[in-house]
Amino acid sequence: MDIKSFKSALAQIAEARGITPEKIIETIEAALATAYKKDYGEKGQKIKAKFDPNTGDAKFWQIKLVVDESMLYTPEEVEEMKEKKITVYEDFDKIQKVNQETEQVEEIKKIVFNPEKHIMLLDAKKDYPSIELAQEIEIPLKQQEGYGRIAAQTAKQVILQKIREAEKETIASEYKSKEGEMASGLVQRVEGSIAYVDIGKTLGLLQRDEQIPGEFYKPGQRIKCYILKVEDSPKGSVVILSRAYPKLISRLFEIEVPEVASGAVVIKSIAREAGFRTKIAVSSTQEGIDPVGSMVGQRGTRIMAVINEIGGEKIDVIEWKDDPKKFIAAALSPAKVGKVEISENNSAVVEVPQDQLSLAIGKDGRNVRLSANLTGWKIDIKPAPKEEESEETEASGKNVEETKEPAQSPADVEAGKKPAKEKKAKKAKKAKKDDSEEKSE
Repeated sequence: MDIKSFKSALAQIAEARGITPEKIIETIEAALATAYKKDYGEKGQKIKAKFDPNTGDAKFWQIKLVVDESMLYTPEEVEEMKEKKITVYEDFDKIQKVNQETEQVEEIKKIVFNPEKHIMLLDAKKDYPSIELAQEIEIPLKQQEGYGRIAAQTAKQVILQKIREAEKETIASEYKSKEGEMASGLVQRVEGSIAYVDIGKTLGLLQRDEQIPGEFYKPGQRIKCYILKVEDSPKGSVVILSRAYPKLISRLFEIEVPEVASGAVVIKSIAREAGFRTKIAVSSTQEGIDPVGSMVGQRGTRIMAVINEIGGEKIDVIEWKDDPKKFIAAALSPAKVGKVEISENNSAVVEVPQDQLSLAIGKDGRNVRLSANLTGWKIDIKPAPKEEESEETEASGKNVEETKEPAQSPADVEAGKKPAKEKKAKKAKKAKKDDSEEKSE
């Protein structure tokens, strides 16, 4: 393969894997160093390779650490440690790694001298006068033309491994910056309670705890998920997805409602119990814009698009109120609330009519629980006190009133009419006078 074809192949690998060409060059250099050590190096050597993609040439160096007696175990100390079955190391980085794994803070121990890895300070200064303790020197090695089959196979494995590692690092850094965003993907497979979703360059994990209760996923199904976080695992970085996280609702509304995307309508708070109900409080930053109407849309088209995406979960849209009493009353909708009393310990007592009590609490206490999460207030629901007069008293009072004379209306007063009771008394008096006159005749 000529240099032009080689460079073209590098570009294709970089584009297909999403890795920078510089990272691929580093991978090739690591593979060349491994192959060189396999055929021409000595045990314990550290080989460095430099590859020039323009010419195809490679140069090699042996790396040695400059040390002195204070950094080394004496032969007697090494024998004593071996008898006590204490591990001794030839590299400081390995000692530090052991300390990190055991989570123990220890001083850097000494190392065992290896002429292939270390060089004494006095010897190093002969060729490198300005060299200092604990620095590394690069000793040029003879360039070799050919490599054996085993060395070539080893180099191939190194390249594949390094490319996979670089790919995982690229994916991890890319999706780390996308945490909190929404991703659309295809369900690739379902294993047990975990769904693997293809979100582009990698597979995201939709674990059971982050799924909407009652939802079932099939391979090839397209779903929208919230990128919750990127976790490190022994197999590399893993993208954790969620469909139960409350902010998924925010991202869906940003797609369906232009006013939310532009900032004209702001989502102030969200309370959600995935699969059952969501309450969302919104406010407007511009005059003349109805925040609730914008979220619902004409004939409910906008909110229905979001509801359909999350499997029919109910959504209550409430207008944000600065007054906590009004906000708490609105949050308890669809129940009609009576009096709201708030206290300094961030709690509120809400009086609700008897016929609205079950509606305010909700099934399994869901409505009042979501309202408390939405407002940030601890809400205590109490039934409103009954009226002073009972229904029996009202009924008996009505029967008594039926036997009494009808009351005079305001219209009769304005017309100068006399009360009915006065008219009846006057009529009786006149009848009595007529009877007395007949007797006298």
